[in-house]
Amino acid sequence: MNQTTIFWPVLAHVLLIYIVYGVLGRRRYVAVKSGEAKVSQYKVRSTEPASCVSVAGNLSNQFELPVLFYVLCLTLHVTNGVNYLTLALMWIFVATRYVHAWVHLTSNDLRLRSRFFALGALILLVGWIWFALHLLRVI
Repeated sequence: MNQTTIFWPVLAHVLLIYIVYGVLGRRRYVAVKSGEAKVSQYKVRSTEPASCVSVAGNLSNQFELPVLFYVLCLTLHVTNGVNYLTLALMWIFVATRYVHAWVHLTSNDLRLRSRFFALGALILLVGWIWFALHLLRVI
């Protein structure tokens, strides 16, 4: 298998980050334009309007658990550990990030959001376990 295919899920997650940045910028612009907020309120997140806070929080989320995703993808690539299973796991992880972001930016249903977060974390854990077994030459 071509080892560089592991970077397609990485690029898909990078796209998600830019989408969330776009949503945040748009919501902040609308909040200022409508008078809901003043530009000075964006100096400290705690003074942002509620319509922007959840988006800013989601943007932070995209740099927490996904750090492990990026490291795993790079280490899989370097050690020739990319196969159909690892590629599928990484795509599923990215899909959970998209759903998590969608829920966070729309209904913000914490129960649903936390389920997709947990599923993504579990998928990533399986990927790390597979990587450890790959290093041990068990698989």
